[in-house]
Amino acid sequence: MSTTFANLPALARAAVPDISTTFAPERVLWEETLPGGCHWSGVLRRGNTLRLSDLQGCANVSALFFNQEEKTERYNMPDTLKAQHTAFLTSGHACYSDMGRILCSIPEDSCGWHDTFSGVLDAASLEKKYGQARYQEHRNGMYRSGLDGLLVELNKWGLGRRDVGANVNFFSKVSADQGGKLHFETAHRQPDQHVDLRFEMNVLVVLSAAPHPLDPAPVYAPGAVKLTAWRSGTAGAQDVCRLSCPENDRGFINTERWFL
Repeated sequence: MSTTFANLPALARAAVPDISTTFAPERVLWEETLPGGCHWSGVLRRGNTLRLSDLQGCANVSALFFNQEEKTERYNMPDTLKAQHTAFLTSGHACYSDMGRILCSIPEDSCGWHDTFSGVLDAASLEKKYGQARYQEHRNGMYRSGLDGLLVELNKWGLGRRDVGANVNFFSKVSADQGGKLHFETAHRQPDQHVDLRFEMNVLVVLSAAPHPLDPAPVYAPGAVKLTAWRSGTAGAQDVCRLSCPENDRGFINTERWFL
């Protein structure tokens, strides 16, 4: 007999508080703005949601996710895409770890497409594309690469370059033509788009708001992103992410067993 949420033991179901997937200002825990080109990291607890909002319509947020309790468990791009038969992320999708558990899920998304396979901008590519603007001369106006931003944040948690795997690029759309050439869709991003990341585990989140590596913009002008954390609860029995495909239901069950 296949395992579903309905026939989980009562103890497992009780460990899954389903408050709401709808944003509620009274449940906001904190809010801050991440300037374009800057970086951020922190722990988002199980049952909390982080809303990313593209304030100006020109943001890219490169993200890595790690199990806070055991950081060798982290976001696995191939398993995430194969399990859900997709090449990008949007509402109804989940981010899988390499242990088959769901680190976070996406119950709401006004953007519609988030890139999963283009990687992150490194310092050499940044300088070739935009020139050089060092901290010594430009202070907070310096040019920061996405990779350098991620490495700064990873070092704060005892991690490093070897822990940089495939990342998600939120707010960026990359498509392939018939010849396999990748194209960055400049018209895809619009001001005030948002995506909700609901955390199903205690997750170390590492973000960089530097430009996407394929962004054709001729000048370095990454957009700011508002970060809003709020108490949402986790995925209930009728949640859109749980029901989007059979594999996701199994992934949520694996995750819930971790917390028994």
